[in-house]
Amino acid sequence: MVRYLTAKEAAARLNVSVSTLYAYVSRGLIRSEQSGGNRRDKRYYAEDIQKLLVRKEGRQNPDRIAEGALQSGSPVLESAITLITDDCLYYRGHSALDLARESTVEQVAALIWTGNLYREIPLLTQPGAVELSPRCLRLLSQLSELSPVEIVEVLLPLAACDDSNRFDRHPDAVVKTGARILKIMITAIAGREYEALGLAEILQQAWAPDDPVAVRILNAALILYADHELNASAFTARCVASTGSTPYAVVTSALGALKGYKHGGASEQIEALFAELDAGKDVGEVITTRLRRGENIPGFSHVVYRDVDPRGSVLMQMLNESYPEHPAVEMTNQVIEEGKRLLSVQYNVDLALATLARVLKFPSGGAVALFALGRTIGWIGHALEQYRIKGIIRPRARYVGEQPVEGVGFA
Repeated sequence: MVRYLTAKEAAARLNVSVSTLYAYVSRGLIRSEQSGGNRRDKRYYAEDIQKLLVRKEGRQNPDRIAEGALQSGSPVLESAITLITDDCLYYRGHSALDLARESTVEQVAALIWTGNLYREIPLLTQPGAVELSPRCLRLLSQLSELSPVEIVEVLLPLAACDDSNRFDRHPDAVVKTGARILKIMITAIAGREYEALGLAEILQQAWAPDDPVAVRILNAALILYADHELNASAFTARCVASTGSTPYAVVTSALGALKGYKHGGASEQIEALFAELDAGKDVGEVITTRLRRGENIPGFSHVVYRDVDPRGSVLMQMLNESYPEHPAVEMTNQVIEEGKRLLSVQYNVDLALATLARVLKFPSGGAVALFALGRTIGWIGHALEQYRIKGIIRPRARYVGEQPVEGVGFA
C-alpha cells in the first residue's frame, strides 16, 4: 500500500493541476510533509487523495459509490490504531514486527488501548486469572467437548452478568473490562487457572509445558495478531460498539465473524493441506493438483499485501530460529518454496500459525483460539475508539430488487 505521493503523482491521480493540489492542501483537505532534506520538496498522503476521489465519485455517480466499496477496501472509518503498508504494519506508529520480537503482548495491549507502551494495566500484569463466579467455574468444567473458542463464546456472556462495571463506557473502565475479558478468555482457552504472569506463559504451560522456548514465539504470535485494521471481525466489533453494547458483547460478536473459514477459520484448511503432505505426497504435486481442480491454496495470498504477509515472514523466521530441524517447519519451508515456483501470490500469517500449532502440538482449535485471544486486544481498541465517536454505524444499501408496483393492493 503506497503511503505517500509526489506532487506530480497526486495531481495526476486527482486529474487536477499542481496549483489546484496546493489549494487542496491549504484548505486542509490533503496533508503534506517535508520529504528529504529539501524544505520545498513535499510528499502527500495517498489516503487523503483517495478520500477526495471517493467524495468526487459520490457527487458524480451516487448510485455507484456503494458498489463494491466495502469489498474493495475503500476507507469507511477513521482509526488511529493500525497502519498497513506493503511490507509492514504499525500499531500507533510502532512497528508490529519489532514489537513482536522486543515487547510483551501485555505492553502491546497497553499501547493499543492507551497509546502508552509502558503503561501498566494491573489486571494484565498480575499473576493468576480473574476470579470467576462458582457458576462460571461449574460451566467451564462442563464444556470440555467444545473447541476453545466455543467455550469462550459460552462463558463470556455469563461472566458479563457477574461484572457490575460492564456498562461503564469511560475509557479507563473499558481498559479494565478489556483486561478482565482477556483473563477470562485465557482461563477458558487453557482449560483451568494458572498462576503464570503473562498470557503467552499461560499458553506455554497449558500447551507446551516442557518447552520454555515456546513462550517467546507464542508472545510474538499474539502480538502479530493483535490488530489488522478494519477486517471483518474488527468492523463487526465497531458496529456493535457503535450501538452502545458492552465490551463483552463486542468481543462475543466479533468472535462469530472470526470463526468463518474466510477469516480465522482458515487454519483448518491449511491443516487439511498438511494432512495430504503427511501421507507422503509430493508438495509440488499436491499444489498442482489443487490448482488443476480450480482450488485456492490455503495459506497463500492476502487481500491487503501484494508480497509476503510481513507477519507470516516474522513468525516463520522465529520458527526457523527456534525449531530449525522440526519436521513441521521443514515441511512448511518446502510448501513456501513450491509456492514461489507455482503461484503468483505469497504466503500469509495463517500458514505460519498453522505451522506453529503443529510444532507445539496445539489442542484442536488452538490456532483459532490464539488468533482470537490476540485479536481481542484490537477489538477492545476499536471499541474504545467507537465509544468516543458516539455515532452509530449505519451504511446505506443500493437497492437492486423488484421495484414497487403502483396501485396494487389487497382486495
